[in-house]
Amino acid sequence: MILRVPLCTLPVGIYCYINIPTPITHPTYFRKLRIISGTAKGHKLCTPPQQDSSIRPTADRARESLFSILGERVKDSQVLDLFAGTGALGLEAISRGAQQLALIDKGHHSLDILKKNASIFPLEYLKNKKIVIIKDDLKRPSFIKKLPVSFTPQFDIIFADPPYDQDLSLPVLEYINAKQLLTDDGIFVIEERHNIILPEKLTHLECIDRRKYGQTRFTFYHSIKVITQNGIHDTTF
Repeated sequence: MILRVPLCTLPVGIYCYINIPTPITHPTYFRKLRIISGTAKGHKLCTPPQQDSSIRPTADRARESLFSILGERVKDSQVLDLFAGTGALGLEAISRGAQQLALIDKGHHSLDILKKNASIFPLEYLKNKKIVIIKDDLKRPSFIKKLPVSFTPQFDIIFADPPYDQDLSLPVLEYINAKQLLTDDGIFVIEERHNIILPEKLTHLECIDRRKYGQTRFTFYHSIKVITQNGIHDTTF
């Protein structure tokens, strides 16, 4: 059974959706990861042991480049972080002024790490913001049904960082497209191996940029807009 449980160790307003009977373990953390900018700048994030390959945090350098591209659109945005892992992408967005954040993952270690990392923000900063942590298997997504009523059914920024070599990027892309979860001016970013090329266009989404950082590639999607009266099809950042 899924329950909405306040986390006693976290600031008011942060909730986690988990299976209560299943205990969450507490692994040892030693990888270096931090918030790069904003209110929580410099705060270290809990990360999985290096031998745990199920969670692959986005490197600081790649994350900094990504947020430089996103720029001011992060402020006051509603953010969805799929395969959240450490929450580094979504929590970076909150630190930079995002209004609401939904962190989605299924692993027990991931949920534990997400709860610890979400607690880095001061109470006063979170007064008018919302962070939710939802346990969900993104091979069979159902997180939309678990979102609080205060969250709109669409997001301004969506991050997806699926595990490599599990062929999950395309199904997640198709799910976001079919459910139309991206706002008209929103950006959907998928992180994958540099040699994985995702489709240029779907029914409601189209690729507007690709950026490579070492072995990682970010693919950016924008909602397909209605053609304006002057015939301009706006798909730029």
